[in-house]
Amino acid sequence: MGTIDLTITPRDKDLGGFYVRRILPYAQRRMVGPFIFLDHFGPVEFAVNHGIDVRPHPHIGLATVTYLFEGEMFHRDSIGSAQAITPGDVNWMTAGRGIAHSERTPTKEKEKPHHAHGLQSWVALPKEYEECLPEFFHHPENTLPVFDIKGVAVCLIAGAAYGYKAPVKTYSPLFYAAITMNAGDILEITQEYRERALYLIEGDLRIGNARILPRTMPVFAADERIIVQASAPSTFMLLGGDPLSEPRYIDWNFVSSSKERLEQAKQDWLEQRFDKIPGDDKEFIPLPEQTKPGTIL
Repeated sequence: MGTIDLTITPRDKDLGGFYVRRILPYAQRRMVGPFIFLDHFGPVEFAVNHGIDVRPHPHIGLATVTYLFEGEMFHRDSIGSAQAITPGDVNWMTAGRGIAHSERTPTKEKEKPHHAHGLQSWVALPKEYEECLPEFFHHPENTLPVFDIKGVAVCLIAGAAYGYKAPVKTYSPLFYAAITMNAGDILEITQEYRERALYLIEGDLRIGNARILPRTMPVFAADERIIVQASAPSTFMLLGGDPLSEPRYIDWNFVSSSKERLEQAKQDWLEQRFDKIPGDDKEFIPLPEQTKPGTIL
């Protein structure tokens, strides 16, 4: 009832005292469709006066997608966007030729103990859009398609699947969805795309004779019929799409089809040629030392 090519177990990654589970890129599977990066953070409880403080940093050649289950974050970027994101909303930022942004827990949230739980993903842009103008879009939860497939609740975060299309502006064929299943529910995964994967946030799933453990990502074989059955209440993400035509290189926060372009972006950040972020221009994340073109960090 379906074939699993590979199961990815995330690695813990220290982002300066705040740990995430890094799912993509993975040594044996760098991308799933155009998805080239996926971090899962939380659930974590912060004490008063603590929270997430991702200082200003740059991107090129990709789009970032932030999706929360708990908590609140505030996004600012160098094209002037200033936007809070709450659970169920989508923040989609297209870096294109270059953008800087920060993501921080709002001050009011830090005034009390609070939780944070969510995912940060990067979608690599097709070559013809790698140098497009940077853009930012916010989509509140009530603007996203939410539908039911035989009792299974689906929220389509981006792209198209199961006959629905999200309002998020994308640049290549893809899908990204949050799924909630009750014990005994069954879902057939869409076969619209060549590459597909699932990331189990919590619960217990089975695909054929294979048990899917929480916080793992099975990547599915192309063109196979995949049937997922929940043995307990479960929440997971579905994602994938068609692969891009050319290889992609990743170096720190930069993605490109050209290693030379990565070097240019690094030099631009080192020499502070990226535009500043209005309202958050007093600090920044410095370029890591000894990075090499195409290195996965």
